[in-house]
Amino acid sequence: MSTADTPKRSMRTPLGRVRNLGAAHSGTSDFLRQRITAVAMTLLMIPVIVIIMMLLGRNQAGAAQILGSLPIAVLLLLFIVASAWHMKIGMQVVIEDYVHNEKLKLVSIMLNNFFAIAVALASTYAILKLSSGV
Repeated sequence: MSTADTPKRSMRTPLGRVRNLGAAHSGTSDFLRQRITAVAMTLLMIPVIVIIMMLLGRNQAGAAQILGSLPIAVLLLLFIVASAWHMKIGMQVVIEDYVHNEKLKLVSIMLNNFFAIAVALASTYAILKLSSGV
């Protein structure tokens, strides 16, 4: 029997090969989401640094004037969303890998989700409040 006639040996089940899913049944979605948010944050980093440098030495009225600009508020909101999402995914992977008690893992993942949402909402509220001039 030649090597062309022998089937490839794999640890995956036939259904797993068809669906291209691993043991976690989620494929590579977390990996891809984290890479996408990392690229988004990398692209947004320079404009955010420029905005922060523009805010240096300004009083509240000057900062509100800069942040009142729609393009600046949109850039900051995009950066906040990408950062919070990236943080949530990264921390969830760490929790899933290193917390072995299932109840503690579930609680930790829930707290991680709530924390990421709270950070994103608080930051979004601050940017919207400053950009609206209230």
